[in-house]
Amino acid sequence: MRALVTGGAGFIGSNLVDRLLAEGHSVDVVDNLASGNLANLAEARRSGARSLTIHNLDIRAPELVAMAERQKPDVIFHMAAQIDVRRSVAEPLFDAEVNVLGSLNVLEAARAAGSQKVVFASSGGTIYGDVDPRDLPVKESHAQAPVSPYGVAKKAVNDYLTAYRELHQLEFTSLALANVYGPRQSPHGEAGVVSIFAGRLLSGQPCTIFGTGADTRDYVFVDDVVDAFVRAASKGGGLLLNIGTGRETSANTLYETMARVVGVTDPPLHAPARPGELARSALDPGRAEIHLGWKPWTTIEEGATAVLDWIRTSSN
Repeated sequence: MRALVTGGAGFIGSNLVDRLLAEGHSVDVVDNLASGNLANLAEARRSGARSLTIHNLDIRAPELVAMAERQKPDVIFHMAAQIDVRRSVAEPLFDAEVNVLGSLNVLEAARAAGSQKVVFASSGGTIYGDVDPRDLPVKESHAQAPVSPYGVAKKAVNDYLTAYRELHQLEFTSLALANVYGPRQSPHGEAGVVSIFAGRLLSGQPCTIFGTGADTRDYVFVDDVVDAFVRAASKGGGLLLNIGTGRETSANTLYETMARVVGVTDPPLHAPARPGELARSALDPGRAEIHLGWKPWTTIEEGATAVLDWIRTSSN
């Protein structure tokens, strides 16, 4: 398979590139390096140099279509995005330029290249909106009512994917991701709390929890997520699939787990809750198990330990 990974120098994208190369696939990476980092592809460039081509290119650029026509990827994994929910609220036009118009350009590139499929990184934490706790873990059948421009954009792209499937026979699978964490993660965004806690715990600095710490998220490890993307290359056609654990982990539990691994006994600091944050979140992964044969396997303790080990290694 020849794969094209947009956002391939980013956190999830670079881990996906490693997996694809390890399985013997040829990979084109598209990344403008605004948030991605070539250092994330250092191992890929060493081990898979003959099968890896990196294109310093914005997904909004017209050149993307011509490049895809030349390279002719079988599958496009569309990971590139403006990922900051708060920035989408402050700059909705910029968010739409990247996440809607940029995604449309990716679909046009897939169509021009004759690609078989697009696997899209959607957002399970935003497309469903503010879900009643009684509906957790949320299923794909739940109404989509996003309350941020970021979530609206992700919902819109899924609608475009459906239209392209009908109009141009371009297959897709859309993966609604929970809070992905793991090695190479930037300490920004909601899921970034894992890497933030890890860095501060290892450096002996106090960690801050906003609010009471009872708020929950569904933390899913990056290796598990990458496995779902690889499976979706050939399965789950035309579907939106939740990729999460179905389990809620509170900020307090996350801190206690990571502090225990490091051997820190100091309690966290507390600050006022940030406005607009969801109180609880979790995704039901049952449909992904049916259609992809996928289940998460990494516990929060195992995943947090991996993040701590990565930070120790990368800081040496």
